[in-house]
Amino acid sequence: MRLVELVEAGDLAGVVRELGALSPEERGACAAGLKAHRGTASRRENTPEAKAALFAAELGCQVTPAAAAAWLLTYRYFKVDTWTVDVLDLYPVGWRAELAARLGESATASDTVYTITEHLVHDTGCPLPASRKFVLAWLSNRANDRERPARVLGGVPGGDLLERLRADAFTPKLVPLAVERPGRVVFGRPGWLLEALVTLTAEGFADRDELVDNLFADMVGDPPGGARAAALLEALALTPAEHARVAPARTALAGRLLGRLPAEGTRGETAPHLDFLRALNCTPAENALLVRDHLALLEGSLAVAAYAQEILTGLDEAGLLEPDALTEACERVLLRPEKTLVRTQLTWLDRAIRRDPARADRLLVDMAVAFGHRELALQERALDLTARHVEAAGESVLPRLRAAAELLSPGLAPRAGELFGAQEDLGGAPEVAVTGAYADTLPPVPVPSPVPGPVPTATEVAQEVAAVVANDQDVAAFERALDGLVRHAHVDRPALSEALEPVMRILPKDAHDWVQADLYDVAAAVRGDGPRSRVGLLHRVVHLGRTRPSSSFSLAGSLLAARLAEAMEIIESGTQPFLLAVPTLSTGALDAAVLLARISALDALGIDPAPVDLAQALLRVTPTADDEVLRAAGSLDSPAGRRLAHWLREGGLPHQDSEPKGWPHCEPPKPASQGWWTPARPGAAIDPEFPLAAAALVGPYVGNNGLADPIRPFWVAQLPHHREELMARDYFEPRTSQTGWPRVLPLVAESGGPAGWSVHLAVAFGLIWRLDTIAVVDALLVLAAREQLDGGLLGRQLEALLNDGWPGANRAAESLRTAADTGAYATVWSVLATALPGLLRGTPVRGVGDLLALAVECVSRCGARGSVAEVTAIADRKGSSQLVRNARLLRDALR
Repeated sequence: MRLVELVEAGDLAGVVRELGALSPEERGACAAGLKAHRGTASRRENTPEAKAALFAAELGCQVTPAAAAAWLLTYRYFKVDTWTVDVLDLYPVGWRAELAARLGESATASDTVYTITEHLVHDTGCPLPASRKFVLAWLSNRANDRERPARVLGGVPGGDLLERLRADAFTPKLVPLAVERPGRVVFGRPGWLLEALVTLTAEGFADRDELVDNLFADMVGDPPGGARAAALLEALALTPAEHARVAPARTALAGRLLGRLPAEGTRGETAPHLDFLRALNCTPAENALLVRDHLALLEGSLAVAAYAQEILTGLDEAGLLEPDALTEACERVLLRPEKTLVRTQLTWLDRAIRRDPARADRLLVDMAVAFGHRELALQERALDLTARHVEAAGESVLPRLRAAAELLSPGLAPRAGELFGAQEDLGGAPEVAVTGAYADTLPPVPVPSPVPGPVPTATEVAQEVAAVVANDQDVAAFERALDGLVRHAHVDRPALSEALEPVMRILPKDAHDWVQADLYDVAAAVRGDGPRSRVGLLHRVVHLGRTRPSSSFSLAGSLLAARLAEAMEIIESGTQPFLLAVPTLSTGALDAAVLLARISALDALGIDPAPVDLAQALLRVTPTADDEVLRAAGSLDSPAGRRLAHWLREGGLPHQDSEPKGWPHCEPPKPASQGWWTPARPGAAIDPEFPLAAAALVGPYVGNNGLADPIRPFWVAQLPHHREELMARDYFEPRTSQTGWPRVLPLVAESGGPAGWSVHLAVAFGLIWRLDTIAVVDALLVLAAREQLDGGLLGRQLEALLNDGWPGANRAAESLRTAADTGAYATVWSVLATALPGLLRGTPVRGVGDLLALAVECVSRCGARGSVAEVTAIADRKGSSQLVRNARLLRDALR
């Protein structure tokens, strides 16, 4: 085909001549060959000349206006040039006019399509397209001011958009079309489009009233994006008369926007909507129609609630807010945690009473809602404002104020009694006065649950393995599943392998450290499946527990890896029918009589237990004074039996104190990456020695290079009687994130052994991190319930952390307040009483005022008495800062 040859040669002029020599039917017959050529040409480099020649040839072979329009809308990004006019002129005027109409109806952002359409309109004299798409394409083209090539008709002169539009013959017809549905033209488009329409309507090309009315109608029907909408309203610059005329539309639009506002969204999500609402500039009378909408928003995010509060304040100042609505606003806002919102609400009420003292009765009762706020400073602010206006209120309101004052911190009760009535009339006073009758409300002491016996069937073992792989936080489930794999592989490995087949379809989640979900690899070993890459690393790292753990993993993870690797070896060798280390309690503890029975059973079979399994069992066994158990253990003659007897006689592993030398009176040297809080890790000598992966848990500390995964429950269950040794090691080492680490503290509190320096320090860090606060508070309360919390030690550690530059006095106050609110006021005061002197001495630590406020609450509730010199010194200062005011309240409460 000659056309294809000319295209390949890049002969644009030759293509145009060849097209002119062919009839329309002959050109149409060439279309298929050109399409095939495009398929091969697109896979190789082509010169600009070859590309232009292909465009000309293909356009010339579209023999109907419909086909030509479809082709142009598909290949719409070529440069319009003289050859384009030559190709179009091959067709008659009527054909070209129909093409212009089709392109006008389907105009796109492509300047190529618009330029051809405009050329055809000028060339044929056909009607000007009137579609929205064409109007947009026209405005975009005029904004870009591209010069037309020779013989391409269209374009207008002018230095900027407005000059070109004023000189354009299309403007008188197209601007009124744009004004009919301006939203379709300007929404989602650059701001200059509306600015141009506003200017042109002002110059008489269209009616401005029609533009304003139609634009608001479009906004009500389909509101544009918030930030862009605010800019549109600014560009529109409504006059006061126009503002009043479109009031119904603005009110309807505001209602729609309030309904679409993401009340709980982030600031970035809500800001565009709020900007749009503010740009609408609704009057109080208009906002009065939307009171319920704004009241509902008071429970949204801070930014949303602040906006609603601003609108409702304006309504109240205009006299358009019903008293019940104001009361509801106070109930929704005055107990919120955001201090800014509460202070603003109190200021609103204060100003409202100043404007109209006759409203004092009701507004003071509304204000008294803040008496129940958690923050002492906000309670005190509400009480101050109430005191300012109480004389303007009638006697009838005093009983209601007295009832509300029962929610005040007891430290404020005396002043409330002076204002509203006798002190004995205020709730809470008897509890504070009767010091000896007070007792903390603490949670019941947790009782560990027993671990069920061995898994009876291979099918159930498979189910347990699947559960552990899906959620590896359950220690008992893991231990039973691991033991089940060993037991049933020993009895009938083929049956177990078949039962495990469905389990192997879902891989465990990736983790950096060794985790219980790696039980998957033991199941794979049962089946003889190809190992994951982690399995090879597992064997290299631990060598069945006979090498020191890698510093890339936690100590607990390394011991777990050693146990898993050893279990694989046991399954392959078939040397041990069950595991010794399966605990009998959910804490990981193993009853001495049960371990004795297990070792006796292995002795009867002439089997020596695997070394890591035995070491883990000994670390878990509960010390016992039962003479019968001790005598039976002493009668065993195997190495494992003799070791158990010796272990039980000695009372198991000795406790190791982790308190740093010199604490708290000196400043030991600080390693580069840590500080004074680094625990002591002396290490216990074990004879005969454990496998190193087990010995590292309690022996000289080897350290790590930084842990990525947080502590998991199985860490605690590996040392159920030695939580202090556990916490002294990897818990305080470098890690990539603090997230998730405090989550295990309740399990530490429920575990066994002394709760010393490291356990308390972990709680102290949790208090200031404000991560997993509920877990930290639960741990604190469980320790208190078990009478294992040393409030003085925890207070000294908290004081040392905050004085050492760790931020978080306000966070610690929030965490401790959560504990106090459960009824543990004396417990929390025992911590604060020790921490506050050091935090107030010299320059008070930033945020200590929140701790003082909490101390006032605790002292008032539990009836503590005495004096704290540092508190008295702050209280005796001149001034009325919140720090000084809180110190005065605490000083008075302690008297």
